[in-house]
Amino acid sequence: MAEQGQRRKLAAILSADVFGYSRLMQDDDVATVETLTKYRNVFSDFVARHDGRVVDSPGDNILAEFDSPVEAVQCAVEIQRELDRRNRQLADHRQMLFRIGINLGDVLSRDDGTLYGDGVNIAARLEALAEPGGIMISETARLQVRTLIDVGIADAGEHEVKNIAEPVHAYRIVLDESVATAAPGSPSAIYRRPAIVAISILVLAIGGAAIWFTTRAPAPTEPAKDPILAMPTGPTIAVLPFTNMSGDPKQEYFSDGITEEIITELSRRSNLFVIARNSTFRYKGQSVDVRQVGQELGARYVLEGSVRKAGGTIRVTAQLLAATDGTHLWAETYERELSGENLFDVQDQITENVVGAIGGAYGAIHRAGLQASRGKAPSTLEAYDCVLRAISMLRHLSPQLHLSARDCLETAVEQEPDYAEAWAWLSYIYHFEYSLGFNPRPNSLERGLTAARQALVFDSSSQLGHQQLAYNYFLTKQQRFFEKAEEAIAINPNNPDVIMALGYYLSYAGKWERGAALCHKAIALNPDIPGWVYSPLSAYAYVQRDYDEALRWAVKIEIPPWWKTHALLAISYGQLGMQEEATQAVNDLLAVYPSYAENARREFRKYYWDETELEHVMDGLRKAGLDIPDEPVAAD
Repeated sequence: MAEQGQRRKLAAILSADVFGYSRLMQDDDVATVETLTKYRNVFSDFVARHDGRVVDSPGDNILAEFDSPVEAVQCAVEIQRELDRRNRQLADHRQMLFRIGINLGDVLSRDDGTLYGDGVNIAARLEALAEPGGIMISETARLQVRTLIDVGIADAGEHEVKNIAEPVHAYRIVLDESVATAAPGSPSAIYRRPAIVAISILVLAIGGAAIWFTTRAPAPTEPAKDPILAMPTGPTIAVLPFTNMSGDPKQEYFSDGITEEIITELSRRSNLFVIARNSTFRYKGQSVDVRQVGQELGARYVLEGSVRKAGGTIRVTAQLLAATDGTHLWAETYERELSGENLFDVQDQITENVVGAIGGAYGAIHRAGLQASRGKAPSTLEAYDCVLRAISMLRHLSPQLHLSARDCLETAVEQEPDYAEAWAWLSYIYHFEYSLGFNPRPNSLERGLTAARQALVFDSSSQLGHQQLAYNYFLTKQQRFFEKAEEAIAINPNNPDVIMALGYYLSYAGKWERGAALCHKAIALNPDIPGWVYSPLSAYAYVQRDYDEALRWAVKIEIPPWWKTHALLAISYGQLGMQEEATQAVNDLLAVYPSYAENARREFRKYYWDETELEHVMDGLRKAGLDIPDEPVAAD
């Protein structure tokens, strides 16, 4: 029963915040406040139009209530589309993206208009699950709006969230119609009118049949499995509750928070099967053998750690172990200054670092899996082993590894045609036939595009699948590349593997600052990454005519079979007048690619969108001693 001066009611709650607000403020606080003020006015206007009320707007947050969940969702859609229009007029690094969560639930309303209760808290948790520029709604809201709105709704699964006893079932509002209609039956199921779904399937089938796919015909694609029942792929990991070593029971919430955040972030990766929090937290406070945990939970890997707070410093130690025998695979200690203001920022930073180091394509889990798969005979390789081979190829970039991964993945998608990650990596491999010239066959780009689309048929939320669509647009120099790249990044901005690849593409497409920032973030999240990520950083410095800095990054690449390793060294040495070193770099380049001189412009043109900068690279190669022919003059 509510106390005097407050009453209970059912309300649709909209909660919103700015993604990356701290970064925007650090970059330019005056411009950030100015943009935030304008965008708040957008919220106020649209909320009023839909008969809602802005309850509060502290900092970068906005809380609003509506009598109708339909009005709340329609309002959110219109706001995001209007803010997207306005963001397009801003520089990439100044764009302000809001995340919006909507819940229909019971709230406690006080006479002064403030709202409390789980109805509000769940909306805030949904907001945190939303993509930047996106909308996430609860199950209760979906049931009310599913037939009354004209946008798609994608199942985002159940999530354990802070301070809410039961898992929250989340649904993503699909603002990108191209994705919504291109992925019927995918693990992120799209709830749309039957006619639209039927048309989508027909269009996809016709489009896919028109493209020559591979040198051997793939097995017929089976219907997608029920997305609700589909299980994650990849190895299983259990995250044990981090131990509070502070001697202060009040710090328990921080160690539990770290554990929950790591579980949540790892769960966002489709290439890992993460044991749910309810199963692992029963070991809290116990001294257990990881082999026992592995047997009881069916986990291949176990992550454990501890948290110690002393004065104004927090120290978090994490280690990854093989559940089969307790072998240590990875360990790291993170130490941060702590205050009341930065508590959750520190928690987020440590979570990102841990997840990036163990869960990425180049993380400790995949490295351990690759080591194990190397001892297998080709006849015993599973589809997941083929994915690991592709990851290894991407680290070392050799034609031999490329051919092995390609053959393995083509077999994998024949045997498991609904394995989205295998399709996405096969797309990567096909694109490398063109971009790197490895084992080339006709129509590499078309096959790469088809494989990427297949990945999204079976998982419309596949970040790697969206990345590969962007890669195809990059290689074919289509302007829609920029939009697709940012869309792929937004799916999970803390995935170091994807943001470093997209940083690479964006750099060479002329977005040098944005690309470099993404590459630096990828390195910070997981320093153990492939050497090729340093190439756009070297190229960026070269574009700025800072040849010493270009050389500093170029020497870090260290991938001898890749011609670009030696070419970037050669142009830096050439511009610096270091002739002896330049000659050696040219010799190494010609040893890898004997006919490089006559093909240099064609190879670099695959990457550089700016012809002026392309000729700047040719100038560096000439100064290094390579005889680069002039561009033929086109006949009138």
